[in-house]
Amino acid sequence: MAAIFPVNSTEGAETVGAVQAQSRPPVRRRVAPWADALFAAVTQGAAWLTLALMVGIIGSLLLGAAPAIKQFGLGFLWSSDWDPVQEKFGGLVMIYGTLMSSFIALLIAVPVSFGIAIFLTELSPGWLRRPLGIAIELLAAVPSIVYGMWGLLVFGPILATYVQQPLQALLTGVPILGSLVSGPPVGIGILSAGIILAIMIIPFIASVMRDVFEVTPPMLKESAYALGSTTWEVVRNIVLPYTKTGVIGGVMLGLGRALGETMAVTFVIGNMNQLNSPSVFEAANSITSTLANEFAEAGEGLHQASLMYLGLVLFFITFVVLAASKILLMQLKKNEGTRA
Repeated sequence: MAAIFPVNSTEGAETVGAVQAQSRPPVRRRVAPWADALFAAVTQGAAWLTLALMVGIIGSLLLGAAPAIKQFGLGFLWSSDWDPVQEKFGGLVMIYGTLMSSFIALLIAVPVSFGIAIFLTELSPGWLRRPLGIAIELLAAVPSIVYGMWGLLVFGPILATYVQQPLQALLTGVPILGSLVSGPPVGIGILSAGIILAIMIIPFIASVMRDVFEVTPPMLKESAYALGSTTWEVVRNIVLPYTKTGVIGGVMLGLGRALGETMAVTFVIGNMNQLNSPSVFEAANSITSTLANEFAEAGEGLHQASLMYLGLVLFFITFVVLAASKILLMQLKKNEGTRA
């Protein structure tokens, strides 16, 4: 078979060389051979710095709380005493206020955020979707102290006048329910703190849910609609199973924000270090509000150590919540892999 280019032909050799040169990938000249090593060292250093900061925070909390841990032990967690004069301290009231207000916030925020995300992704007209999404995200930019002032001066009186007083008039004398709405009608307490926290975390949860709902393949949803499924059936059987890990992540993000919120809770929870009744309208306290109110005036000794102990407990609660969410997500992924 004859060659396309003559071997002894100068023109043919040049053409073959040109074709081979075009077929070879271009050779990239390394301007700085040390750049990759430097970049790897910087990124690895950032990771180790994060771990070092975490260890440093835990170490400082343990060191600061050591006198209180030695004095009160684990009994600090279920003791309701808080008397700086007699140096008797217990964190039960603060732990209860933190957990209960965060639970109320999630109880309100998760359904509302879910509805917002479903409306924005499945039901909203195109002209409304973007402005409404931006408006919801802007709520996250409002400073927490503004939420607290609004809750104390505006929302609290409304809650006391139009919710607490009618409920007390209706349920007075009713076992259990009557005690849940008892208390002075001043509009501050655990319920107020929970509602304000719910308003604060709704933008975070709704934004995450909307983003994960939008990654659902349109073909799956359109196929379900073509088979006659309703919007709720598509959401329940297609969208939620496909995005459940992202939904749980959004909920955990909101819970973390609720557990760590300080100023808004300080304004509306009442800052009372006693548990007089199980009423949701009763003034209480939280770990963050206690730290904000007392740390500046706390003297060295058991008072300051007890506040550090509270900070350590809050750190542990947050760690447990995040660890539980990670375990749940891993279990969900494992189940999905098993079914696949």
